[in-house]
Amino acid sequence: MNNPISIYDSLIILVYFIAVLGIGLYMRNSDKNLTDYFLAGRNLSWFAIGITLFATNISSEHFIGLAGQGAARGLAVAQFELIAIFFLILLGWIIAPIYKRAGVLTTPEFLEKRFDASSRKFFSGLSIFTYVITKILVTLFAGGILFNKIFGLSIFSSAVIIVLLTGIYSLVGGFSAVVRTQVFQGILLLVGAFLLTVFSFNEVGGFAGLRERLPAEHFQMFKSMSDPDFPWTGIIFGAPIIAFWYWCADNYIVQRVLGAKSINDARTGTIMASFLKILPIFILVTPGLIAFALFPEIRGDEAYPTLIASDILPVGIKGLVIVGFLSAVMSSLSASFNSIAALYTIDFYKPKHPDASDRTLVLVGRMATIVTVVVVILLVPFVKIVNSHIYIFLQSTQAFISAPITAVFILGLTLKKVSAKSVFVSLIVGEFLGVSRFLIEIMNKSGMIDNPILMAYAQVNYLHFTIFLFLATSLLVIFLSYLVYYEGETNISKIDFLLGKKNNGTGVTNNVVAIPQVKINILLSGLILVLTLSLWFLFV
Repeated sequence: MNNPISIYDSLIILVYFIAVLGIGLYMRNSDKNLTDYFLAGRNLSWFAIGITLFATNISSEHFIGLAGQGAARGLAVAQFELIAIFFLILLGWIIAPIYKRAGVLTTPEFLEKRFDASSRKFFSGLSIFTYVITKILVTLFAGGILFNKIFGLSIFSSAVIIVLLTGIYSLVGGFSAVVRTQVFQGILLLVGAFLLTVFSFNEVGGFAGLRERLPAEHFQMFKSMSDPDFPWTGIIFGAPIIAFWYWCADNYIVQRVLGAKSINDARTGTIMASFLKILPIFILVTPGLIAFALFPEIRGDEAYPTLIASDILPVGIKGLVIVGFLSAVMSSLSASFNSIAALYTIDFYKPKHPDASDRTLVLVGRMATIVTVVVVILLVPFVKIVNSHIYIFLQSTQAFISAPITAVFILGLTLKKVSAKSVFVSLIVGEFLGVSRFLIEIMNKSGMIDNPILMAYAQVNYLHFTIFLFLATSLLVIFLSYLVYYEGETNISKIDFLLGKKNNGTGVTNNVVAIPQVKINILLSGLILVLTLSLWFLFV
């Protein structure tokens, strides 16, 4: 079944590496401007925002994990991709204008403007930790599966090579290099995934042939309430909580919107990304179904690597498909490196050194990138903690972290009398419950727990647990704000943010958007929502 890499495929991969490094190093910034280094000078167009949002989101765990779950459970795993569409629309129409008018450089900075510095630092530190666990290590583990299957490289060897190559242009070029390479990589990952899907479909005999070989439940998106991975109750009520955090509050994603040259560019970019988010069901999940139909013996996350390693792809095309996968790995890693550097520099170093020049701050950001690359290489041996079902591991880990943050952001945007102390206490309590649940689950799977209560607690579906944790954190915030810690008005009220009446000394003012542009965006937003609902109806 395995078809070795030809010299032509190897040359395509080599040219890709040279091109990415060339683009990244060519786009190096002046080290005199903090905004240039971390937000590309707030000059990103809607096209760059749209494709980089997609490229940042789609990484190796999507290629490996979505295909793997597609092979094991069918189209149900695509629910997370479709739900993301609603929150990209929310980001563009409501959340992005709030951030832009507030003039923040990071999403944790928003919490300080809305509440206080304690919440900002807690959220920023938690984000850095989360990026290492749920983004970098998972990405490297997923990439290692394919590199081992195709090239025979160990996870450690492949991880070190990719981390070093990505770290070089992330360090030198900053966010501008990250964005420019992501535009290039985003196009390549789409091309690679599309090519594999086309050749795989041809091999299996099209959609009709695929339906003949697989059970009907593989084509059902909504599972029963007792389903261990995708209960419909968890999908409808729990997954949106994770999605709000990821798409509307996580600096890893929102950084691209913060770099937009206008509110309209931010909005149009998120709408473009929402259209792109329909594609994974066809170019990432469906190949998993095809792999299972062609190779029923595959298990776990072997689906995508098995398709690439087989003789389905002709010489030259295989190289392009591998390049698409590499693009997904490197685009997400570069985003993680730059976002970690931005959070440390802007949320920790800058407040302690208010007189530091932009040149100094950019130098600190570069040093933070170097430290991140070194730490990641040291942590590579620990990627074995990642579950073999990568996408479920990723979603469950994020579920335990996201609920308190989502609760705080939503309440901060909708209730004026939410106090700073209540938010900080609730964040700590909520994250303690979430992280403890994560650790208890790991211990339970390792056979280290025999207490029936803890075992039952660890076995609660992660999406259902997200709902409980979100409600618990929300109730605690409200209770403390109105009955214990209420202190009157907070720094910036809900009304000021939503109407954009303040620029907080940042010089950021309201953008005047032409009525035709607004109408076009409304039409496109409605169209993508109709398409999403149609897919749900088609595969109910």
